Amino acid sequence: MTEKLVSLNIKDITPNPYQPRIEFKQEELAELAQSIKENGLIQPIIVRPSAVFGYELIAGERRLRSAQLAGLNEIPAIVKELSNEESMRQAIIENLQRSNLNPIEEAKAYQQLIEKNQMTHEELAQSMGKSRPYITNSLRLLNLPADISKALEKGDISSGHARILLSLPNPQQQEEWYQKILDTNISVRQLEHAVKSKQNKKQFSKTNNIFLKDKEKKLAKLLGTKVSLSINKAGTGQLSIQITSEEELNRIINKLT
Repeated sequence: MTEKLVSLNIKDITPNPYQPRIEFKQEELAELAQSIKENGLIQPIIVRPSAVFGYELIAGERRLRSAQLAGLNEIPAIVKELSNEESMRQAIIENLQRSNLNPIEEAKAYQQLIEKNQMTHEELAQSMGKSRPYITNSLRLLNLPADISKALEKGDISSGHARILLSLPNPQQQEEWYQKILDTNISVRQLEHAVKSKQNKKQFSKTNNIFLKDKEKKLAKLLGTKVSLSINKAGTGQLSIQITSEEELNRIINKLT
């Protein structure tokens, strides 16, 4: 890969179509623009020759935007000869190394790489220096409902919150717990504990119902009448035996004694 450091006219540089970063905070751009005015641009951007006109940006869009705000006409740039796939990968890596991508942007970038290059999760993990579960869990974030996905992009909830929401069986429950996060500012650990606690209660209820139905069936067969049985977690409960006449009551009493 050949590369060279040059000074380019900003007007000759077009944005990177594979730029994974979507959100650029204006206050941060303004701060960097002021720094550039006072100190110049210390780190050059990275570009490649464009097949249409001038150069195409590979990495450094935040620096380029801030340089434009600062009123620069020219900007230092490293020119590289890269394919579309290499350009896409370089842009993603540069943003990841700077922690500039929010979790949704990162997941979309991985999805784009997979689709463009026909890569498996394992291959992408090796290429990006990540573990395969990390890549898979990141991509799962794209399955979130739209409003929760937007909240994750804005930083209203964390990736930890989002992964726990994804463990819930349907969007309705995800929305319910998402509202609880917003209303109570619950931590990831607290959310995990609360979700597991509720799931365990449901599992107990389901198991308990199966147990009770089996006992009710056996008692009904033994007594020859309809039986209702309920037991709580403490082991206490109530047994109800249906009778239709005094004669049936005496029959059941004789059966039991």
